[in-house]
Amino acid sequence: MQQTNIKKSIVYMTHYSKSSHVGTSLSIADILYTLYFKVLNVDPFNPECPERDKFILSKGHGSAALYATLAERGFFPKDFLDRYYVNGGLLPGHLDKFAAPGIELSTGSLGHGLSVGVGMSIANGSSGNPGQVYVLLGDGECNEGSVWEAVMLSATLRLSNITAIIDYNRLQGFGETNEVINQENMAARWTAFGWNAFEVNGHDTVELERVFRIKSDRPKVVIAHTVKGKGVSYMENRLEWHYKSPNEEQYKQAIAELDGLL
Repeated sequence: MQQTNIKKSIVYMTHYSKSSHVGTSLSIADILYTLYFKVLNVDPFNPECPERDKFILSKGHGSAALYATLAERGFFPKDFLDRYYVNGGLLPGHLDKFAAPGIELSTGSLGHGLSVGVGMSIANGSSGNPGQVYVLLGDGECNEGSVWEAVMLSATLRLSNITAIIDYNRLQGFGETNEVINQENMAARWTAFGWNAFEVNGHDTVELERVFRIKSDRPKVVIAHTVKGKGVSYMENRLEWHYKSPNEEQYKQAIAELDGLL
């Protein structure tokens, strides 16, 4: 139920605000559900706990998914979601650390999240803090050179408390990811840089939880094979839903499909 609620909230938020990135947000919803309800050591009633695990959504345009997940987990009231991406609202389209509890980093300009996550990882390690750091990136985001600088440094320092997650849905803003820059050998690239790489079905919560819990003596990357717009038939694997928002008829169909009524 919580997993479905997150997806329905995503569709609702992008519908009423007439905003973009519903496909992106549905792509990562199962990953966020797994993290926040099964894996992360976080406390909605004490979101600044020094020893908490930290999650960074580097692909900040998928903010609706994180807001919906945090609300479902109890970090803030669900009526906050009614003020998403609108004039005079509360939750901006790209993540703002200060907009609501539970957001670790303001993101939106792609390629920076992993570098900040590396800094958090180093700080935790040097102070004996047991908190883990998780950073979710898009596959298209991995075109950014700053990502690979962070990858190299993490491997050099053998940071065992950081996990990168790649939302490998094979679509980015203006085309198919592997036609823009070919990344078919994603796992081999990260392995060559010194990371432990795992490939999983990004919509299988059991598989996701299993791989997130694997202990590693070096940085770990989880390449999550996902479907853009997952769960809504007319959005799945369709590039236009990177930008479009569902109209009233499409909204009703999406909610019915997520409820299993169609």
